[in-house]
Amino acid sequence: MKAIELVKRRVNVAENAFAEVVIWQISKPLPGSQHLFKYRLAFVAGGQCVLRYDNEAGKGDHRHLGELEEAYPFSSPRQLMADFFDDIKRWQYEHGDP
Repeated sequence: MKAIELVKRRVNVAENAFAEVVIWQISKPLPGSQHLFKYRLAFVAGGQCVLRYDNEAGKGDHRHLGELEEAYPFSSPRQLMADFFDDIKRWQYEHGDP
């Protein structure tokens, strides 16, 4: 089965910030993941990617918070997007609007 694009969206979050969400359904799990989704979600503020969620082959599900990289407990695309946008709100609270 060919990968099926489920979501591809760019959302303006502030004047100088945007979120990009791309999620595909795939036929078999990527190495390091246990589900049938490939994804990348990024929050760019002031021209820099400050938050990213992805499941790069071999690395599994994880997120980048600035320079920090940590495992992410993927459960569903809906929860992935909720967690991502919650982290954006937290980042904005901690850093102010970009």
